[in-house]
Amino acid sequence: MTQPKSSQTPQTNIIVLGMGCFWGAEKRLSELDGVTNVESGYAGGDDPKANYQEVLNLEKKIRAGQQTERNHAEVIKVTYQPDIVSLETVLIKFWESHNPTQGDRQGNDIGTNYRSAIYYQTNHEKKISEQTKATYQTALTQAGYPRITTEIAPLKHYITAETYHQDYLKKNPNGYCGLGGTNVSYPNSNTHTPPPALLNSKDLNSQRQLIVFEAKDCAYCEKFKQEILNHWQSDVAITTTLNPNPPKDWTLEKPLFATPTIVLFEQGKEVSRYTGYNGDKTRFWKWLGQRLLTPEQRKIAFEEGTERPFTGSHLDETRPGYFVDPITGAKLFRSDTKFKSGTGWPSFFNPVEGAITTHVDKTLGVERIEVRSASSGIHLGHVFNDGPAPTFKRYCINGNVLKFVADEE
Repeated sequence: MTQPKSSQTPQTNIIVLGMGCFWGAEKRLSELDGVTNVESGYAGGDDPKANYQEVLNLEKKIRAGQQTERNHAEVIKVTYQPDIVSLETVLIKFWESHNPTQGDRQGNDIGTNYRSAIYYQTNHEKKISEQTKATYQTALTQAGYPRITTEIAPLKHYITAETYHQDYLKKNPNGYCGLGGTNVSYPNSNTHTPPPALLNSKDLNSQRQLIVFEAKDCAYCEKFKQEILNHWQSDVAITTTLNPNPPKDWTLEKPLFATPTIVLFEQGKEVSRYTGYNGDKTRFWKWLGQRLLTPEQRKIAFEEGTERPFTGSHLDETRPGYFVDPITGAKLFRSDTKFKSGTGWPSFFNPVEGAITTHVDKTLGVERIEVRSASSGIHLGHVFNDGPAPTFKRYCINGNVLKFVADEE
């Protein structure tokens, strides 16, 4: 619960708002001058004493068609000073801070408990709520959005949420990151910060381009940068943006609703997306590899398949250079560690330091040592103890999951 910004106790009013997950809603409304307190809670349902787990359990039954009882929405109780900030201004912040057209969902969160809602206690609050809704609907319609689905109803059964839900994002800075609404400004409002400029398609690769859609103060976006972007070696062009819209004349399959969202465009059209990042690098690279690799390569990389001997790529490649991961571009083997083993697969006696990981493999009934790429986690082959000096190792690698990059002249 956000604490008051002043020790004085002037006249205050209260409005209860639902904007999806109350963690982000609490943070956004507490930023408004004149708001003295924001508390997370539940409201709008039939049970006067529900708790968090009961709300979740009821929602499961509702979605399974086993219950018709009205569930609570996750809400925030906003206490504000009307002599500093008007109810209209509070509601403008509400409209601009989430997407009120999504029905029983908000971003990644799906269910009636995540519905957009305004719960009023007076006729004046009802009137301002409906007036601001109509005004914002005009702006949304002009921007191509559908009708607002926000529930505007009398306040019913408000319940304060558990202590651990209060000030959640202050206590857990790595919490869920949203995109911050539709980026449609409320008409004649000075509360809205214009979105960053669109990317210019002339600066991008029209054939194949990755765009990372980020948000300010998004811990998972920073995590993605540190673990993926800062080490980017893939051939696929990649860039970042704080604007949730694609470049002009480029198209998304559907609106974005969480950050970071990584979208792969080909010929200016979305062909795949990866929503959210929580540190699972292998999952991210598998997503990208599913689009970049051929069916034969995917079978080896993700299903531990093996190409037939003497059929793979790079068997006779001897030029100076590196064999690299076909997805990440990370170096795996130097060509001067390659030797002719006569087995029908490219063979090496030493990998690049830190480039591979090894794993016990008993799939054929005998114990072997599997070799995977450390950067992407894809299956490469196996290592045996019958190689040449100085290591006496033979890294038997599927050539079809190697890419060769020759040394520059």
